[in-house]
Amino acid sequence: MAAASRARVAHLLKLLQSASCQCPTHSHTYSQAPGLSASGKTTDYAFEMAVSNIRYGAGVTKEVGMDLQNMGAKNVCLMTDKNLSQLRPVQVAMDSLVKNGIHFKVYDDVRVEPTDASFMEAIEFAKKGAFDAFVAVGGGSTMDTCKAANLYSSSPHSEFLDYVNAPIGKGKPVSVPLKPLIAVPTTSGTGSETTGVAIFDYEHLKVKTGIASRAIKPILGLIDPLHTLHMPDRVVANSGFDVLCHALESYTALPYHQRSPCPSNPIARPAYQGSNPISDVWAVRALHVVAKYLKRAIRSPDDLEARSNMHLASAFAGIGFGNAGVHLCHGMSYPISGLVKTYKAKDYNVDHPLVPHGLSVVLTSPAVFTFTAAMFPERHLEAAEILGADIRTARARDAGLVLADTLRKLLQDLNVDDGLAALGYSAADIPALVRGTVPQDGLGHLGPVSLVLQRRS
Repeated sequence: MAAASRARVAHLLKLLQSASCQCPTHSHTYSQAPGLSASGKTTDYAFEMAVSNIRYGAGVTKEVGMDLQNMGAKNVCLMTDKNLSQLRPVQVAMDSLVKNGIHFKVYDDVRVEPTDASFMEAIEFAKKGAFDAFVAVGGGSTMDTCKAANLYSSSPHSEFLDYVNAPIGKGKPVSVPLKPLIAVPTTSGTGSETTGVAIFDYEHLKVKTGIASRAIKPILGLIDPLHTLHMPDRVVANSGFDVLCHALESYTALPYHQRSPCPSNPIARPAYQGSNPISDVWAVRALHVVAKYLKRAIRSPDDLEARSNMHLASAFAGIGFGNAGVHLCHGMSYPISGLVKTYKAKDYNVDHPLVPHGLSVVLTSPAVFTFTAAMFPERHLEAAEILGADIRTARARDAGLVLADTLRKLLQDLNVDDGLAALGYSAADIPALVRGTVPQDGLGHLGPVSLVLQRRS
């Protein structure tokens, strides 16, 4: 990248740093001001791991009825979307419920890329149904919608904004007991079956936000690789890009022991804590799987080995970022998808303009990692090598460029739309994209932005 281009990237990120971040992955308020905890430290000294139970295996969906029977469930809500409601994954789940005598109702009005309005419609259905358990069969949109429906039907007197991340919502902690939720992912990207996050578009402000609490994570994720065979190639690609960026961002996130303030009580420790030794293991493993299987999974719809491994990689990366967090690629992605004008992605059967989440995330990745590599060059070079780059003669100062070039080559090989212009954006949209990225609390909570800027100043 030319010096002028690097300067433009640095200038944009400085603007983001001086503004504030509304990214759902930064859902807990972080203060960069020092403050003493009970331990006397200003930065954290510990991390913890929270993850749903996971069951993996071809055909495992047929066990969902037995799981609900074992729980004693009597009245179950099965959530999905209109497209999936006609496909095999939902049919297998329903057959299992019927076979095991589970009474259930189907809600199939989940919106792909949900909004506050679509969340509230699902919540109202759940409240009226008085369900004692939930099953989500679908991608991240379905799983996130089901999490919200479970939360608010379990806390029926709460206002919608009570649990939504501050400052849009009140960000209240979840203290009510929730019903069991079993998630059956049908895409290989979000990792939502492992996390306590529910993301949506807040239509009034045209930004994404979310709800984040360990309390809303599924009790069980049934990862059934047979469901991946129904996915068109662009859905596989965009889902895979989400896995890729989950892994890259969590691995290069601010280390947990550099995040401040140190919580005065463990209940205040955020779900997204920064990179840590356990999340690192999952992130690196996910990168290896992506490097080996993503192209195969996209190009060969019947390659069960490739699609099965990408399905696992989604969970691996979900465990990683679900505890470490993500940073700039995701922070910038939300207005890219939220401010979409007319773009409709290939292979997505929806009636509204849509930039798939994984696409909105990966498009900024070359610029992001060019910038962030100054803080952790060794991790950026390691990631580039895993993804196929020859780093034998690479210098630490070139780590960002090496990873960026590796990512560009991957995107070119997979015929990805070339930049934001291909999505309908122009230079005139940059101010709105910046405002949509950072309307709260300072960017760089988990990305090493502040540290990079300090090093370069």
